[in-house]
Amino acid sequence: MAGVRPARERVDGILLLDKPKGLSSNDALVRARRLLNALKAGHGGTLDPMATGLLPLMFGEATKFAQDALDADKTYLAELTLGVTTDTADAEGQVLQRRAVNVDETALRAACDAFVGGIEQVPPMHSALKRDGKPLYEYARAGIEVERKARPVKIHSIALLDWMPGGDAPRATIRVRCSKGTYIRTLAADIGERLGCGAHLSALRRESVGRLGVEQAIGLDALEALSLEARRARLDPPDALLADLPRVDLDESASARFRNGQRLPAHALAAGQAALLDKLAAPARVRVYSDSRLIGLAQWERRVLAPLRLVALESRAEPVPDAIGCR
Repeated sequence: MAGVRPARERVDGILLLDKPKGLSSNDALVRARRLLNALKAGHGGTLDPMATGLLPLMFGEATKFAQDALDADKTYLAELTLGVTTDTADAEGQVLQRRAVNVDETALRAACDAFVGGIEQVPPMHSALKRDGKPLYEYARAGIEVERKARPVKIHSIALLDWMPGGDAPRATIRVRCSKGTYIRTLAADIGERLGCGAHLSALRRESVGRLGVEQAIGLDALEALSLEARRARLDPPDALLADLPRVDLDESASARFRNGQRLPAHALAAGQAALLDKLAAPARVRVYSDSRLIGLAQWERRVLAPLRLVALESRAEPVPDAIGCR
C-alpha cells in the first residue's frame, strides 16, 4: 500500500560527518539526508570508500557554498605500506609488484620533504575525474588507460608520525596538509618510487577541510540515535566555511536592493562599512548580512558591492511519495 512520507523540509546548514570506512561519499550523503528529512543536499569533496574522516555535507542554502569546501586546504592522516605497489595505488587494488625495502627513517623523512611545496601530479586512472563525460575509473575497469595531464597541486607540509620498519611490509604514518585536487594515493606511490621500493596507501583519514575539523564531526550511527531535532541541532551555519572572509552588514534598504541582485555602490552602504571594505585587497569576496542573518556572498571591487550568491530566506517543503514503512 502506497503512502506519503512526511514532507521533506528545507534544512539549511553544514553537517560535519565522520564518514565510516566502506561507504561511498554519496551513500553517506543519502543516509544523512534521510535522517535529517532534508529537501536539498550535497557534499563538499569526495572521500574514497576505504577512507574515513571529515565529510562536510551541505543542506539547503549551504549547498551554494559547496565550492568553498572543494577549494579549501585539507589535512589527512595517511598510512603508507612500503615495498608493495598496486594498480590503484591503494589497498583496494591488485598487487602489481613487491620489492625489497632498504629504507631507514632518515631516508623516509628526506623522501617526504622532497614533495613539500608546489608539485605536479598525474591523476590516477581509478578516480572520478571525467574524460569525454565518463569517469576515469570506468575506463580503468574496462582495462583502458587514457592519457592524463599532470596538474599542479601544493603540499604545505608532510610530518612523519610513525615508522614501523619491521616485517614483510614496513609501514609509515604521515600527516599531510595540502591544497585542493591533491591525490594522497598518488603521493604515497610517488614517495615509494623516490625511495626505490614502491608504496601504496593502506589507510586514509581526513582530519580537516579548511577551518572545519573532524573532532567536531559525528558518525552516522550516532546521528541516527538522536531525535530529529537533535540531529538538526548538529548543523553548523551555511557560512561555516566562509568564516575567514570579511563581513559587511547592510541596513534594510540596502539589503532589499542586494537581495534583488542589485550592485551597491559605496555610498549605499552604512557608515563605516565602505571604509572597512576599502582596506581589503580588491577584488575581495565578502559575507553579506542583514539583521544578523546571512543573505549572500558578494565581491567588493572598484568600490562596488556585487552579489555573487544570494541566500533565500523563505522556507519550503514538498511531499515525498514513498511506501509506508520504507526508510
